[in-house]
Amino acid sequence: MILMPNLSSPRAQDNPEDTAVYDARDLIVNGQKANIVLDGQTYTLRITRAGKLILTK
Repeated sequence: MILMPNLSSPRAQDNPEDTAVYDARDLIVNGQKANIVLDGQTYTLRITRAGKLILTK
């Protein structure tokens, strides 16, 4: 598993809640996909050719 130590800090936007905002392209280092782990489960985040995000388990 590759960790993303250079992940930028969340950006503050016009957001009334205290929600972190990340650019998906910062998460997807190689331009294709990133693995995200939650409670021992690995999910894959991908950007399609059409510029859509797909999260799969």
